[in-house]
Amino acid sequence: MRGSLKPPGDKSMSHRALIFGLLCIGRTHIEGLLEGEDVLHTAAACRALGAKVERLAPGQWTVWGAGLGSLLAPRDTLDFGNAGTGSRLMMGVVGGHGIFARFDGDSSLRKRPMRRILDPLTLMGANVVSEAPGGCCPIELAGTNEPSPITYQTPVASAQIKSAVLLAGLNSPGSTTVIEQEASRDHTEKMLLHFGAEVQSEAYGKHGRKIILKGRPKLMPAEVIIPADPSSAAFPLVAALIVPESEIIIEAMMMNPLRTGLLTTLCEMGADIEVLDRRIEGGEEVADLRVRASALRGVDVPAARAPSMIDEYPILAVAAAFAEGETRMRGLHELRVKESDRLAAVAEGLRQAGVEVAIEGDDLIVQGQAGLVRGGGLVETHLDHRIAMSFLCLGLAAEAPMAVDDDRMIMTSFPGFRALMENLGARFS
Repeated sequence: MRGSLKPPGDKSMSHRALIFGLLCIGRTHIEGLLEGEDVLHTAAACRALGAKVERLAPGQWTVWGAGLGSLLAPRDTLDFGNAGTGSRLMMGVVGGHGIFARFDGDSSLRKRPMRRILDPLTLMGANVVSEAPGGCCPIELAGTNEPSPITYQTPVASAQIKSAVLLAGLNSPGSTTVIEQEASRDHTEKMLLHFGAEVQSEAYGKHGRKIILKGRPKLMPAEVIIPADPSSAAFPLVAALIVPESEIIIEAMMMNPLRTGLLTTLCEMGADIEVLDRRIEGGEEVADLRVRASALRGVDVPAARAPSMIDEYPILAVAAAFAEGETRMRGLHELRVKESDRLAAVAEGLRQAGVEVAIEGDDLIVQGQAGLVRGGGLVETHLDHRIAMSFLCLGLAAEAPMAVDDDRMIMTSFPGFRALMENLGARFS
C-alpha cells in the first residue's frame, strides 16, 4: 500500500457541529463535515427541529439555527438510522426543551441501550412517554422548558451520556455538573466554548473529569473546521502496518489526546509511525502521519485506555492477529453495546481467519500469528460498519482473502472507504 490520503471528517465533531448550529440564532458554517449516513440523519433531525440546513459543496454546510429555547416540535418521527451518537445527543437537546419527539432507527439502533441517557434526563424533568423493552427505541420523549440543574456522575465513561446531560443543561436556569471517573472524548466541551457557552473542565480523581456548565448562555454562530477522523484513519493505518513493504501518509488527522489511544498502543507494539507537522486547525491539534509496514509484538492494553480508543478495538484486534505473541485488551464491556456486540463479533471474525482468540470476562485475548494469518473466512458483520472494514483490512495481508456478509453499512461512517483503499493499492471483489 502506497500513497497519501486524507480520511473523512470526524464523525463525533460532525454530529456536534450540526447540533450547535441548531441551537444558535444565525449562520454556522461547517467545513469538512462527514457526509456519511449517520451524520445526514442528524442533519435531517436538525431540520425537523426548526433549523435550515444546506449543503454548499462536498463537506461544506451551513446551518441557520432556530436558537436555544426556541426549537420546534418535529411533525414526524426522528429517524436516526444507525446513528447512536446522533440519537443520544438529540435526546439531550429535546429533553431540555418543552417539546415532544419520537426517536427511532434501524434494527441495530433498536438494540442499543438508551436508558443510560434517559435516566439523567428524567432527573432533569423530562418525561419518557414510552419506550421499547429494555429502554430501547422507539422512544417517545417529552422535554421540559425548565430542566433542573443537576450534578450527575456517569455510570460508565461515555461522551454520549455526558453530552446529552450537558445539551439538556444548556437550557437550565442554573449550572449543570457532570462527573466522569474516566475522562471521555471532550469535543462537546470544546464546542461549547467555541460557541460562547461558559463551561469549566477540571481534573477529578486519577483519570476523571468534572465539567460544570452555566445554563442559558447566548450561543453565537461560529465557523467549525472538522479534522480527519482518527477512528476512520485507523483502517488504512493498520492496513499499512500489516501489508508488507507498505508506506503511506495520512493527512491532517486529529491528535486530541482523548482520541489517540490506538496510536499509543500501536507504538507500544513496535509500529513505525512518524508524526509530522503538528498544528492547530479548527481548535483541535492535527498532524500528518507517515506509516510504514512493521513487525508488531503483542502487548497488554490497560482498561483505562478504553475511552480514548473505544471504536478502534476491532481494527486493533486485526493488528494483534499479525503481531508476535499475545495481546490482551482489558475492560471492553462497552463493546458489548455498540452497533453490535463487538466483543463477540471480533472474536468470531478472528476465528474465521484462523486466529486463536479468547474472551475472559470483558477481556479480549488474541494470539498473534507473527504475520502469517490464514484468512479465507466469511465474517458476519451484524450490520456493524467497523466490523466490516476491520476484516476487509485483515484480508489485505492474510494468506487468503477475507469475505464479509455485507458492506453497505460502511456508508454510515466512511462512504469513500473502498475508493480510498483502492487508491492505496487494495483490491476488492
